[in-house]
Amino acid sequence: MMLQFAVPTPLEYFAALVQSDDGFPLLEAAASLAQDEYPGFDVQQLLGEMDHLLARLKRRLGPDTPALERLRVLNQYFFADLGFGGNVNNYYDPENSYLNAVLRTRRGIPISLGVLWLELAQGIGLQVRGVAFPGHFMVKALLPGGQVLIDPFTGQSLSREELAERLLPFQHGAGAPGLDDVPLGLFLQAAPPREIIARMLRNLKEVYHAHQDWQRLIAVQSRLIVLLPGAWAELRDRGLAHAECGHIAQAVEDLETYLACVEDGFDIDAIAEKVSALRRALN
Repeated sequence: MMLQFAVPTPLEYFAALVQSDDGFPLLEAAASLAQDEYPGFDVQQLLGEMDHLLARLKRRLGPDTPALERLRVLNQYFFADLGFGGNVNNYYDPENSYLNAVLRTRRGIPISLGVLWLELAQGIGLQVRGVAFPGHFMVKALLPGGQVLIDPFTGQSLSREELAERLLPFQHGAGAPGLDDVPLGLFLQAAPPREIIARMLRNLKEVYHAHQDWQRLIAVQSRLIVLLPGAWAELRDRGLAHAECGHIAQAVEDLETYLACVEDGFDIDAIAEKVSALRRALN
């Protein structure tokens, strides 16, 4: 008698990857996002490709190469030799968020490029972290002489003055009360892997919402709901996307759960009215 094993759906696979913060597999979780767009995509193949790139990089280093020199060799390899860089011509293309496409084209956005860079950097023993800088994901390397902040879109190392200048659009009445008084260092804190994946998904959410691509948006929302239990706004947004698609029963289920879990939301009345209208349509 042959044993038959059910193949997990892309969402089930993703849920298994992100269930715990201990040993969170950042690269694998980020790569798995492409399975919604590319159903036949093999995440393990991408991990193998990254292992191959890492092996080539390691051959350029000796066992005693200092950390600063390792960082220099990594950046030469990643940005110059392999040619990774920002997709300046089509920044909002969703392909920029799918690591299989980024590996193929060598073009992406800061966060997708940053995830690949982090994987290689960690593979050569560098202490590196992602940085959830406002408006533009960064990476940083912790070296004996201090930390180096790098823009993965360009490969440029940034001084504190340059970072402060980049922060200006988010200060001075830019809709964030009290941000003027927040020290720069707070914006340079390491971003946990779960936060990095959430930011990748929210980039896709923004793109698909702008294009009113509700079906793709629902897939992204479902991942966010799995990734961030208790982020009820994501459940609400999936419900609204279901409504746009005409999935009335699913929309009602999501929106009623939102209403049950969020007692004092600013939009409670509007969502309750939406549910009533959907129920009338259902009946």
